[in-house]
Amino acid sequence: MSTSLREIHDQPLFDLLQQARETHLRHWNSADIQLCSLLSIKTGGCSEDCSYCAQSARHQAGVTPDKLMGADEVVAAARAAKELGVSRFCMGAAWRGVREGTAQFESVLAIIRAVAALGIEVCVTLGHISAAAARALKAAGLHTYNHNLDTSPEFYPNIVTTHTFEDRLRTIHNVQRAGLSLCCGGIIGMGESVDDRLRMLEVLAGFEPPPDSVPINTLVPMPGTPLENRKPVDVFELVRIIATARIALPRSKVRLSAGRTLLSREAQALCFFAGANSIFFGGKLLTADNPSADEDLQLLAALGLAPNRAGSKSESGNLAS
Repeated sequence: MSTSLREIHDQPLFDLLQQARETHLRHWNSADIQLCSLLSIKTGGCSEDCSYCAQSARHQAGVTPDKLMGADEVVAAARAAKELGVSRFCMGAAWRGVREGTAQFESVLAIIRAVAALGIEVCVTLGHISAAAARALKAAGLHTYNHNLDTSPEFYPNIVTTHTFEDRLRTIHNVQRAGLSLCCGGIIGMGESVDDRLRMLEVLAGFEPPPDSVPINTLVPMPGTPLENRKPVDVFELVRIIATARIALPRSKVRLSAGRTLLSREAQALCFFAGANSIFFGGKLLTADNPSADEDLQLLAALGLAPNRAGSKSESGNLAS
């Protein structure tokens, strides 16, 4: 882990917040928040053993597996999200991965084409994919692929055993080689150390190019999963990792993701001040609850923030070159 990241993270909180805020204002419009919507288009029955995930078939989390949704149903959800100000529509499928040439993959390509036709950024998370699959997704109109690191390479075997950290890096390499935008972040609160969190940021900052967006999730302990009894993350720990992510990844959107239902309005405001400029919008995140659209719009209005409907980087007057 980089000594400099540790020094950044461990400085007095107000000093850290000031540095993060200054970094944010150099690269972003302070009033813009990207709204992303997340829809589970194929739920449950996943063969992997990710300890945090209720969709694993290896856990007794009570999630009933569903088949892949039809394109018409997905498009209706995407259209409704766009009308609410969402600029990126994300779709998740509970698979280890999907292979090009299969009926499932062809169905996903059809869904991507239909959603992209609405004029909204399209993002999917389908697990591990090959280089050829990444190119096919790009050709279908996919804008962004999400594939989180989850945690540090050193802590990863404590969370997942059915695939490796290197497997994740291989998919990320395939995604970037295909010219897709990368959405890649992680989860805090799984029992990892601060060093693990910073090591994850170090890996993210080393990607070329860095991720377009970095979701910072706080664990939502799901009943029936191995992590169901983990205690909530302290708010100041979350704020510190968001601020450090903003400094380490100045040109990436930092997304305040899962776990927002556990945060007060004031805690979320502090996260936005620290550099978060993207949220998942809508009452459900795959299998976890999320604040309602009305709650979020009221909070953003109270803070003087507004949806960035273009979904792209907004230059401030002193944007660094």
